[in-house]
Amino acid sequence: MEKYKFQAKSEEGLLEKALKELNVKEEDVITKTYEEKGGLFSGKKYTLEVVKFSDIAEVGKDVLKELLSSLDINANIETMIRDGKIKYQLHSKNNSLLIGKNGHILESIQTYVRQAIFTAVDIYVNVSVDVGGYKEKQNYFLEKKVKNIAKDVLKTKVDVKLDPMNSYERKIVHEALQNFKNITTESEGVDPNRCVVIKYCETEE
Repeated sequence: MEKYKFQAKSEEGLLEKALKELNVKEEDVITKTYEEKGGLFSGKKYTLEVVKFSDIAEVGKDVLKELLSSLDINANIETMIRDGKIKYQLHSKNNSLLIGKNGHILESIQTYVRQAIFTAVDIYVNVSVDVGGYKEKQNYFLEKKVKNIAKDVLKTKVDVKLDPMNSYERKIVHEALQNFKNITTESEGVDPNRCVVIKYCETEE
């Protein structure tokens, strides 16, 4: 994987110059800018690091291949890059083994791949790993469940505390209910017992 570096005395126009030279669009890359102090006779300068999402995705795919090989599991890996996020979809005859109880093994795989990419790029990248559409199905049922609970809260005006969830699941709940009128959500507690509370709130006229 190649990191491209561009330097200038000003940040202005630096990104445009890099995109033009690499012949890519802004959504196709991830960047990091930092300032370097000059010497006695030279002023400060700015360095822009650019990495293509496609190159980062290949790094993650190689990490997954190596991990699956160590587990002696054959799997097809689909890669999708969209909206600044890299998503890997795994398909194998051992999906249940890769998912684990309540998705714990899948979460560990995702964490491992994220960390490997961060180590290689030194820039945070939004990465998700799914197996056989497991997360998509879980997300659908979770959204449906919390929307029904929110409707009950609207009727009873009684707050409901959900079971403890990881940060990914809590994010799904917050996003699923963000447009519900007279409903607000708050995370309470400390991991691993941190949970979401669905609350009724009066709308100010």
